[in-house]
Amino acid sequence: MKRMTQVIMGAVVVSITQAAWAASLITADGSSTVYPITEAVAEEFQKQHRDVRVTVGISGTGGGFKKFCASETDLSNASRPIKPSEVELCGKNGITYIELPVAFDGLAVMVNPSNTWATNMTVKELRTLWEPAAQGTITRWSQIRPDWPDKEIHLFGPGVDSGTYDYFTEAVVGRGGASRGDYTSSEDDNVLVQGVATDPLALGFFGVAYYEANKDRLQLVAIDDENPANGNGPILPTYEHVAQGTYQPLARPIFIYVNRKSAERAEIQAFVGFYLTQGRPLVKEVGYISLPDKAYELALARFEQRRGGSVFGGTGAQVGVKIETLLAQH
Repeated sequence: MKRMTQVIMGAVVVSITQAAWAASLITADGSSTVYPITEAVAEEFQKQHRDVRVTVGISGTGGGFKKFCASETDLSNASRPIKPSEVELCGKNGITYIELPVAFDGLAVMVNPSNTWATNMTVKELRTLWEPAAQGTITRWSQIRPDWPDKEIHLFGPGVDSGTYDYFTEAVVGRGGASRGDYTSSEDDNVLVQGVATDPLALGFFGVAYYEANKDRLQLVAIDDENPANGNGPILPTYEHVAQGTYQPLARPIFIYVNRKSAERAEIQAFVGFYLTQGRPLVKEVGYISLPDKAYELALARFEQRRGGSVFGGTGAQVGVKIETLLAQH
């Protein structure tokens, strides 16, 4: 009887411990672009909060929202605002959310370091290369510019579940989700980095932070939108150009979305508060562009007030959003 009592008491202790652990688990998933920021914040947060475990996954912005709207995650990393179809899915499942901008990103176009010709491109040339009509027809570098080599061009880019894919196609092709399909795709930017870094004829696009982490293996392509208001000539996605709003149309805000029900939990409140205050220096450390202090203050107030919905109206990717515009919307 005494042993049975000990077994029962032990089971109760294990049960209580497991329940406490479950209550201290924070789950995030989504964009591979936002991943480095959230992962860095999670690591620093857990150093100060040993009783909380934060998991951060990668399934692309679209894949992340599928999980988020199914109540499988507390936070969703997103490299574009939420889409109408995702708003509808969350609504059907009774999920409400708080949208929080966390940084600005320059979407970078990259080639292999051995590429000596493609130092710059216009947005029109990118459109010629990536639009749906290019599939199977625009396959050689010389078709972009006659003085470029008459060699195959090998394309790498995010998959269709990626917010980066949505934004790039909207900004370059003029319609989100519209592109050629004959390219090597992945939701993991590290796979794209490897592809471009090992192929002399490659061209790819992904978040500039992945260039910063692999700059000895990649070469940036300067982009010219041919709009004098954004500066003259081709422009690189440097910290200054993105912050000034001159790297257009490939500069964009990136976000985390927080489940409003999850936001009532103390550990979520602590994590999001940490993210928007002590996490700010980490944004630049991992290669992104910090928002102005005022923007983080407004985002924190939005979270503390549990203000739901999207300041973008739930319309998905929007091109040409500058820091001052984002501030005004908030």
